[in-house]
Amino acid sequence: MGRIFEVRKSTMFARWDRMAKQFTRIGKDIAIAVKAGGGDPATNPALRRCMQNAKSVNMPKDRVEAAIKRAMGKDSENYDEILYEGYGPHGVAILVEAATNNNTRTVANLRSHFTKGGGALGTNGSVSFQFKKMGVFRLHPEGLNQDDLELELIDFGLDELGESTGENDEPILVLRCAFADFGKLQKALEDKGITPISAENEWIPSVTVPVTDLQAEEVSKLIDKLEQDDDVSKVFHNMG
Repeated sequence: MGRIFEVRKSTMFARWDRMAKQFTRIGKDIAIAVKAGGGDPATNPALRRCMQNAKSVNMPKDRVEAAIKRAMGKDSENYDEILYEGYGPHGVAILVEAATNNNTRTVANLRSHFTKGGGALGTNGSVSFQFKKMGVFRLHPEGLNQDDLELELIDFGLDELGESTGENDEPILVLRCAFADFGKLQKALEDKGITPISAENEWIPSVTVPVTDLQAEEVSKLIDKLEQDDDVSKVFHNMG
């Protein structure tokens, strides 16, 4: 156990724009979760995860409840979850997760973002082989014995546990597990009374591409543009 490696974070867009984007993304996640497993969080682990993530970005409770109610309606929007692959400047691999109701629009927009940002939208499999999909839980470390927690969670799929920092440089614990073990580890944390700051499935790069600060700035501009697209949920990269 020690400091867990996380790839270089790109510079995010303005705080209020980011907050609005996070609310939109979680609203779509709620819609997808409710469509798949119903509107009761007690019996829908995916919805519980969405509600935890909503709390972590201070999404108002009434907006969460409204999103659940809207998703349960007959006229609710249907979204397809699609993974797009491409390369940014300097050979940096980029994965884009999108939730869209119009794939033609999304592809056209993403191709434009990549081209203008000095990259190229690729085909299925052109980039994803450089990443591994994993469950990632971020926790407040207060009151937790890391060694004990690691031993207790290994039987529930824990693959890595280490220290990192949040957006405001606050200390956090990062837990990773195989994608298939996400639900098992989520339930183990719930049974221990531990509420994660966030619980996500993320694409973790197997290898990273070293870049200079100037090159990182160029790549970050593309990532920021992709993250601001209304159809985009999350962007992953292997910029070291």
